[in-house]
Amino acid sequence: MSTVRVLVGTRKGAFLLSSDGKRKRWDVSGPLFTGWEMYHLKGSPADPNRIYASQTSGWFGQIIQRSDDGGKTWHQPGTPPGETMTPEGTPKGESNKFVYEGEVGKHLWYDGTPHPWEFKRVWHLEPSLTDPDTVYAGVEDAALFRSTDGGQTWHELSALRSAKGNLWQPGAGGMCLHTIMQDPNHPERIFIAISAAGVFRTDDRGKTWRPMNRGLKSQYELPDPDAEVGHCVHRIAMHPSRPNVLFMQKHWDVMRSDDAGESWHEVSGNLPTDFGFPIDVHAHEPNTVYVIPIKSDSEHIPPDGKLRVYRSRTGGNEWEPLTKGLPQRDCYVNVLRDAMAVDSLDSCGVYFGTTGGQVYASANGGDSWTAIVHDLPAVLSVEVQTLR
Repeated sequence: MSTVRVLVGTRKGAFLLSSDGKRKRWDVSGPLFTGWEMYHLKGSPADPNRIYASQTSGWFGQIIQRSDDGGKTWHQPGTPPGETMTPEGTPKGESNKFVYEGEVGKHLWYDGTPHPWEFKRVWHLEPSLTDPDTVYAGVEDAALFRSTDGGQTWHELSALRSAKGNLWQPGAGGMCLHTIMQDPNHPERIFIAISAAGVFRTDDRGKTWRPMNRGLKSQYELPDPDAEVGHCVHRIAMHPSRPNVLFMQKHWDVMRSDDAGESWHEVSGNLPTDFGFPIDVHAHEPNTVYVIPIKSDSEHIPPDGKLRVYRSRTGGNEWEPLTKGLPQRDCYVNVLRDAMAVDSLDSCGVYFGTTGGQVYASANGGDSWTAIVHDLPAVLSVEVQTLR
């Protein structure tokens, strides 16, 4: 029988939730890396035992952890297993050596003044679809790094900043590269998204990049309706069987592209508000999309205190609220951009975590929900591995 493993990153450590294919009873393992901010954990599609994790601390900076046995044990790449800390408790090893390459220059701060690039943290890890030792990292300040030796060394794909990087600006959460998507039909094509710069695409493994933001409107942040960069994109998603169709949750507006990002059109339709952070696609229905609206950019709470996932079975415009099992009064949590995921079982499972520390799961595509764990620290990310 299949096993589902949910990887949860929180403000104060990581947790692994596991169940069989029925997804009724869950075992909880953790906390791992207690007290550390765990921005993202992601399993390798090429090796079910390989998991990468982004571990951040104000004291010790950024560390990449790796597990080769499904999360039972962890080590810093570049350091012998079991020797990831000095006797004083300080991390050691080389996996936190992320160095911006080439001519970095400056980007624009909120008030339009130039600001030098500064490495702060790894927001997102995206392992290769085919090679467990190759993994991409999206960081703040916005840059894309790649490791081909299992996370031991990292090299920046610095050509990305040539796509008008001097005009990028930080969103409210920082200038982060938060989304990395690989096209399974075109191995050299990668999409990335930056807050607040927009979507960018490479068709040659990162040698050159182009902005993919035509059709986006940001009237409050960008008075120029034809601005190529500067859009605050919160998240993008695709179905692997249809990689030319992209969905986007933007800072206001849910968007869709049918031409691999060349142009976008709005599909917010009848949503109660078109502001939110996560967006995802059903594992077997490429036209079924999920979002979790919140009230506004200044009030990061569910509208009317009701936690509702919205599902479109038509690729946007027509949305239905999914509420069964979710709190429908006095609920004021948020769901962050990396805190939603789906499994690949026949009845697609959908999962999301909240800033209140709950992780909700649906084993029937969103028709009903159960809180599979309560009272965790604020959830930063949720990813799922389906193990056959």
